[in-house]
Amino acid sequence: MSMEFADRVTRVEPSATLAISNKASALEADGVDVVDLSVGAPDFPTPENIVQAAEDAMEAGHTGYTSSNGIPDLKEAIVEKLHGDGLEQYGSENIIVTPGAKQALYEVIQALIDDGDEVVLLDPAWVSYEAMVKMAGGSLNRVDLSDADFQLEPALDDLADAVSDDTELLVVNSPSNPTGAVYSDAALEGVRDLAVEHDFAVISDEIYKEITYGVEMTSLGTLEGMEDRTITVNGFSKAYSMTGWRLGYFAAPEELVSEAGKLHSHSVSCATNFVQHAGVEALRNTDEAVAEMRDAFEERRDLLVDLFAEHGVDVAVPDGAFYMMLPVDEDDTAWCEGAIEDAHVATVPGSAFGTPGYARLSYAASEERLREGVERLADAGYL
Repeated sequence: MSMEFADRVTRVEPSATLAISNKASALEADGVDVVDLSVGAPDFPTPENIVQAAEDAMEAGHTGYTSSNGIPDLKEAIVEKLHGDGLEQYGSENIIVTPGAKQALYEVIQALIDDGDEVVLLDPAWVSYEAMVKMAGGSLNRVDLSDADFQLEPALDDLADAVSDDTELLVVNSPSNPTGAVYSDAALEGVRDLAVEHDFAVISDEIYKEITYGVEMTSLGTLEGMEDRTITVNGFSKAYSMTGWRLGYFAAPEELVSEAGKLHSHSVSCATNFVQHAGVEALRNTDEAVAEMRDAFEERRDLLVDLFAEHGVDVAVPDGAFYMMLPVDEDDTAWCEGAIEDAHVATVPGSAFGTPGYARLSYAASEERLREGVERLADAGYL
């Protein structure tokens, strides 16, 4: 039998970050020692109190379905967190709890975007934004931030040129994957002015909000005029080292929650029950553990910046997340393929994020492995 596949899947490619990770895993299975700087996953164990909360929840019998949008305790804890960030407009009725922030983004884009609707991305942009928009049938308009050290404020004129009354949605990710950039208040105010002028919605992807270094990250939805046009997305994978637990959420106006809730109930039904109980513990009792992980990431960032400087390579210093964009050859895909084959160091080509000429490195690895990775790249002639 010859199958014909739907356009929505044939117009997207597999995730480039997972493709590199799979290649690294294949080499390791063959006995090769790979310094894997490709994966966006903290290398710390999930804090013990979160694990214990999940165990307690399972012992208490919380292993069945929950209400589709999330258990009341978790939604209440999320609202408390959002209010602490200044997002007073959200209540429990504005929340959908999802199996990971990626599912939250997918549901929002599916609910908002029809065939031909314009979505604007800020490049470099996380690889799955493009795929999600294409699966929804939307069209992409992209704004390149690479000439501004990946900051948005110097590129506001370019963003103004890119958006119009035809724009349906802008995606803002601060701190950014893949650059680690944290956008200034002035940049976010510029976004607000354009969103109000042209009447479009904005996704504020804040999955790395708790991981910043010496700068304050403002939530876009706190700005006047953005209360009802911002969809705030967050999750537990990065700040709480819970990547495999698959727990995220979005907060949005009630009418969007109602429509996206249809997708949610007919696809995933609900996030895992006992994981949701662990999420309550994460939000309420892990400030110290999060701070310890954040401090370690900052030390690793500083180490990488210094190591590259020793080899004459200047990088834009990230203010958040745990990624860094390394300038490489114009053919960044060939550079990354060579780096993993010759130096056994796994990175992700910048072209996967819409910005050729760079490789994304994750410093969610030990200082020893970071030193080893840079040394291997230098010895193999990649620096």
